[in-house]
Parts: sequence; C-alpha cells; structure tokens
Amino acid sequence: MAILCKNRAMHRIVALVRAGVLPIELGIVHRLFGEARSVAGGPLYEVVTCALTPGPVRTDADFTITVEHGPEALAGADTVLVLSSEDDYGPQSGGALRGPMAEAFARIRPGTRIGSICTGAFVLAAAGLLDGRRATTHWRSAAGLRELYPAVEVEENVLYTDSGDVLTSAGVAAGIDLCLHIIRRDHGAAVANEVARGTVVAPHRDGGQAQFISRPVPEPRASSTGNARAWALRHLDRQLTLRDLAAQDSMSVRTFTRRFREEVGISPLQWLTQQRVERARQLLEETDLSMDRIAADAGFGTAASLRQHLQAALGVSPSTYRATFRGEQVLDAGLSAR
Repeated sequence: MAILCKNRAMHRIVALVRAGVLPIELGIVHRLFGEARSVAGGPLYEVVTCALTPGPVRTDADFTITVEHGPEALAGADTVLVLSSEDDYGPQSGGALRGPMAEAFARIRPGTRIGSICTGAFVLAAAGLLDGRRATTHWRSAAGLRELYPAVEVEENVLYTDSGDVLTSAGVAAGIDLCLHIIRRDHGAAVANEVARGTVVAPHRDGGQAQFISRPVPEPRASSTGNARAWALRHLDRQLTLRDLAAQDSMSVRTFTRRFREEVGISPLQWLTQQRVERARQLLEETDLSMDRIAADAGFGTAASLRQHLQAALGVSPSTYRATFRGEQVLDAGLSAR
C-alpha cells in the first residue's frame, strides 16, 4: 500500500452529504483538514461540501444546512468522503447503487481516494468498492453491513480501515481518527500531530470499537492495562516481553493478554509494533539520526528489521519515507525564508 502523495499541490476533499446528515461529522471534516498547514503556513487541503441536489439539506438536528454544490463537485475531488445519515440506521435495502447516488458516483474520476464515516460505509458497499476489502462502520450497524454485503470483510472492532484508495471509519467520533490518519498518511506525523494539538484531540487513539461496545457485566477497574501501555511507551528501545508488560499491572500473562485485547481491541504485541512504527516515523521526520540509531530507539533492533516493519505498515522504505517528509519540510522552510 503506497502512502505517499505524488502531488503536493492543494488537495481537494469533497464531503458528500445526504438528508439526515450528522452536523458533527461535517464539522470534523472541515475543521481537521482545514487546520492542516505546511511549514510555511499554507493550507494543505481545500474542503468542499456537496449534495445530490444543491440547496437545503435536512440534518438529524432541528436545523437544515444549505449546500451550494451538487454532485458535479465530485468530478474534481482528490478524496471523496461519504458522511453518514440518520436514515442509515433504519432498515437497509441492500443491493447496488441506484438513481441519483449511482449517477453521482459515476462522476468520480478513476483513482480518486474514497472514504466513509460511520454508516456511510453502506454507500461504499453498495457501490461495490468494499468487495473483498476490510471495512468498518458503527458497531451497532456492523451485523447489518455483513448481512447485506457478504463480500465485505467487516471488522467492527477497529476505529478505521485503510485499503489504500478506499477507507472506512467507525461511528461518528472515529471520523476524527480517520481524518487524522489521512493527514498523517499524506503529510506525516508532525502535521497530523499539530492538527490534533490545535483541535485538542488525541493524535492517535489506542484500540478500536471493542472498548465502547456494551457488555452485560461491566469490567472492574482493576482490569485496566493502562499502566503497562504508559510504561511501554517510555521504554520502546528495550526488547519488551509479555511478561514485562503484565508485571506492570501485576497480572499473569494470560490474564493481561485477555484484558488488553478487551480494552484495546488488538493483542499487546500488535499494539507494541504499532507504537514502534509511530516512534520510527517521528524520528525519521524530525531528526537526522542514522537508520541504525532509529531502529534501536524504536525497539526494532536493526535497520533491516526497521525496514521490514515500515514496509509492511506503510508500504515504503525508511529512506523513502524520510526523503518524502523531511524533503518537504526543508523545501517549505526554504520558501518561507524568501
């Protein structure tokens, strides 16, 4: 999966809204992408809202919004984000796209990146974009998505999925996670972290929807594995074991592993690898350290191991990643100094 944007010019995000749109989702898209800035201070994205028919669009609140652009805006999009609608929570008819929505999707250029927030995934599924791909939606709607579109690999325990040119996110607030992920993927962790800081949200949330799904019996407070996660982040340069992590919360390895997965949605070792990749990305973007030093500081041990893990997670080598994001920062700094 390639993560790098070939064109560093203004990237156009088109948000497609429908009747019953949740205003918070539209606000998330405009706010986060609107906050993204280059080192020189210039905007990195242009955000446009469109509807199947321009004009007033009913929301799920006690007000409407006026959308100036119709589906023709989709033809000029670099990224299309399909937002959810309160109507998505009702019975779904399934099947392929029909009528105005099918006509709207026909306007999207081949190769355009397409994503969804919450139950907007049903639209992507109806368009056939999710067949054979991992996808997610709000956990309450996951069973319906799986039943209506069996060719989709539905994963209800994650916050978002990324299949390269097609992305999906879980319920509402997971749209924040998806937007930050896209910004991070396009322009690196430093830009995404600055956007998160400016909007006072976490740059990256641990785990998935599993932590929000209601359970018949609430978990006791003692089940938290937070101490182990915080300790691990301070010691990523060490070769950590499950026994080391479990000891931080005074649990057996078996109990710790079970509770960690319940709270975070993935295994401790999967989470640890994710954190090490993020540390390596930060060091590649913000420092001139050698590959051997970055591998050691991130806990990968060797430059070869660092290369293997970055290639698996991001689709590029460490040197290519650094050249892309460090190179852009140097260029922006030079332009701003003129």
